[in-house]
Amino acid sequence: MMKKYLWSFALSAIVLAGCGKKEEPVAVAPAPVVSAPAAAPVNTEEKVLNIYNWADYIPEGMIATFEKETGIKVNYDTFETNEALHAKLVAGNSGYDIVVPGSVFAKPQIEGGLLQALDKSKIPNLSNLDAPIMATLAAKTDPANKHLVPWAWGFTTVGINKTKVAKALGKTPMPENAWDLVFKPEYTSKLKSCGIAYLDSPTEIIPVALHYIGKDAYSNDPADYKLATDMLAKVRKDVRIFSSTMIDDIAGGKACVAIGWSGDINIAAARAVENKSKDEIESLLPSTGALIFFDTMAITKDAKHPNNAHAFIDFYLRAENAALMSNEMNYPTANKAGVPMVKPEIAGNKTIFVEADYFAKMIPPSSFSNEAREAMANAYNSFKKGK
Repeated sequence: MMKKYLWSFALSAIVLAGCGKKEEPVAVAPAPVVSAPAAAPVNTEEKVLNIYNWADYIPEGMIATFEKETGIKVNYDTFETNEALHAKLVAGNSGYDIVVPGSVFAKPQIEGGLLQALDKSKIPNLSNLDAPIMATLAAKTDPANKHLVPWAWGFTTVGINKTKVAKALGKTPMPENAWDLVFKPEYTSKLKSCGIAYLDSPTEIIPVALHYIGKDAYSNDPADYKLATDMLAKVRKDVRIFSSTMIDDIAGGKACVAIGWSGDINIAAARAVENKSKDEIESLLPSTGALIFFDTMAITKDAKHPNNAHAFIDFYLRAENAALMSNEMNYPTANKAGVPMVKPEIAGNKTIFVEADYFAKMIPPSSFSNEAREAMANAYNSFKKGK
C-alpha cells in the first residue's frame, strides 16, 4: 500500500547587477533553492475494498482492524477451490479487487492478463518477505515478482484421526509412506469404515496421484493422467467424501483419513482440542514428500479500488499481522520479519514449519498447459463418477 509520488519545484534566483558609477558589477549571491514539501498521494477512490479469499483463512478481527485504521469498508467473500476463483476471473467483471489464487493457477492468470502488476512503491512492507520464497515464486510463477504477494504457504498431504485409524486398521501396521493410506487398496478397504475424504478439486488430487505413481506431479502428458486414473479407480469405492469443507469433515468425524491441506488439518486438530474430543488429529509427512503450495494475493486487472488494494496488501505484510496469521490459522508465513513473533508451539510444529531436510523432499508448484488441464479435469470427473 504505500506509494509515494514525490515532486518538487525549483525556485530560481534572479541576479541583479548594481548601477551608478562605472564600476564593475557586483555579483549577488543566488538565493537558496527551496524545495516544496512532498505532497502526499491523494486517494480519490471510494472507501471500499472487495476481497475474494479461501474460507477459514484470515485471523479474527484483522478486517475490522484494517477498517478502523483506514476507514475503508471491506466486503469479504470466500471460495472453496481454485477452479471456482478461476472461473470468475475468466468470466470477467468479477467485482473483486483482491483475489488469493494458488500459484498453480496464478501463472496462467498472469499470462492471460487477468491480474495487474503491483505498484511496489505503495507496498513498503514487501521488504519483510522471505527472499528464497520470493525467488521460488519468481522462477516458477511470477517473473520478477511483478504480480503476486504470498498470503501463506503449506502443502497437500494426508491427515488422520489417529484414534479411529488405529481402530480401523486393527493389526495392520501404519505404512511407511502415508500416501498408501489413501491410494493403496490394502489400507483404503479398511479405512472406508471410518471415512476417507478427498479434496474436491482435480488440481489437488491428480497431482498427488501422479506423484504417488512416480510421475511428474505437474505433468503435461495426457498419457500420465490415464495412469493416474487407473490407480485411482482401484480405490474409488472406498472414498466416502469429495470435500469442500475439509476442516469440518475431519473435526466433525465424517472422515478419519483425508487428502487435505496441512494447515486445514492442523486447524481441525485444534478444533478437536477445543471441543474436548478424545480423538487426536494429525497432519502427516509422507516419506516420498508432499506437494508445496503458495496462496498469493493479487489485484484483478479490472479492480475498481487498486489503491485500497495496495493499502490492504501492505497492512497484511506487517510483521505482527503475518505472525497473527500463523498463530491463528496454523499455516506458515512467508513473512520473514513475522516469524520471530510466531508462538513457539506453532513455529516448532514440524507439520507447519517443516524442517530443512523434509522441505528438500517436497515438490514445488508448477503449472499446466491448457491441454493438460483439460485432460486432468476429464480424468478427475471420470474418477469421481466412478466411470
